[in-house]
Amino acid sequence: MKKLSEAQHTEAQIGVGYALLAFFSWGFLPIYWKLLDTIPSLEILAHRMVWSVVFLTVLLAFQRRLAELRELFKNPRYILMLLGTAALLGVNWFVYIYGVNTDQVIETSLGYYINPLLNVLMGAVFLKERLNHWQSLALGMAALGVLIFLLNFGSLPWIALSLAFTFSLYGIVRKVIPVKPLVGLLMETMLLAPVAALLIIFWEFEGTGNLGIELHTDLYLLGAGVVTSLPLLWFTNAGKRLRYSTLGFIQYMTPSIQLLIGVYLYNEPFTHTHSITFGLIWAGLIIYSLNSLKLQRTAK
Repeated sequence: MKKLSEAQHTEAQIGVGYALLAFFSWGFLPIYWKLLDTIPSLEILAHRMVWSVVFLTVLLAFQRRLAELRELFKNPRYILMLLGTAALLGVNWFVYIYGVNTDQVIETSLGYYINPLLNVLMGAVFLKERLNHWQSLALGMAALGVLIFLLNFGSLPWIALSLAFTFSLYGIVRKVIPVKPLVGLLMETMLLAPVAALLIIFWEFEGTGNLGIELHTDLYLLGAGVVTSLPLLWFTNAGKRLRYSTLGFIQYMTPSIQLLIGVYLYNEPFTHTHSITFGLIWAGLIIYSLNSLKLQRTAK
């Protein structure tokens, strides 16, 4: 039992490392997409899909693991499940790029503040990770923050809610699909890439595409595969090793970085309503974090 406990502890530590890499990288991702803000969001998304396939295939070949991909093709059930996660991923990617490049970085950060607490709720509903009174209070405060935002602005913060729900659903489904992270991510992008490639070809023939016009733009578009795949690969590696609720807690570093970038780098307005909404969500995160620390100490 002791050896098993030590092995689980080591796996958890590795999981935390992967999670920190993923969420720190995602925090600074708006700066990268801003480099492409003159290009339509759908075109950026198409390149993001295609070059992710290229990068991940090279990485899998370098690790001599292409046989694992061939084995996956023999399991239509898993491919069908990955088609579902690929669709969630595609929607999440598009909404995020659109939000950043239409000067709504603060709202994208709101989505990723909601996301960790939504992960806790998803873990309770789908994975039967039980919530105590403090965790329920934390979720309630986040919900109240979103409600206040809705009532004061008079419109649904659809970017924030879309990002939160699609990524929470993606994470929880990927956690239960018994496919290794790199192989699963490659299959997801492969399922999306054919349509993306056809769109790129169409835009180029039509003369509205942006590939091949300027060298730095080409490099940014090609690099989209790397900046997309690596953090997502780290995230899925973390998800396989950590409780979903723990993963949700660590995730708050991403929107914190994004919020600072939106306010101080891109000078987006941070209103009184934003302050109330973010304040309630931060309070919920603090309550959840303190409760998690208390539970860990009790367990020890």
